[in-house]
Amino acid sequence: MPYQKITELPKGVKNNLPRHAQEIYKEAFNSAEERYDEESRAHRVAWSAVEQKYEKNDKGNWVKKNGD
Repeated sequence: MPYQKITELPKGVKNNLPRHAQEIYKEAFNSAEERYDEESRAHRVAWSAVEQKYEKNDKGNWVKKNGD
């Protein structure tokens, strides 16, 4: 089930990630789901894509990595 809008993302994504990270998640998920046709794998790929640009800080908030 591809996501058409950020508002359709799972609550854990919407409530924790900054908007740009949500966009990364949505695009990566949609691409991976189309490629692999497996929702759980698409979610893993999407999180991996987010983690390339974002990380959790000491307070547990997702922030852009230094240098990006």
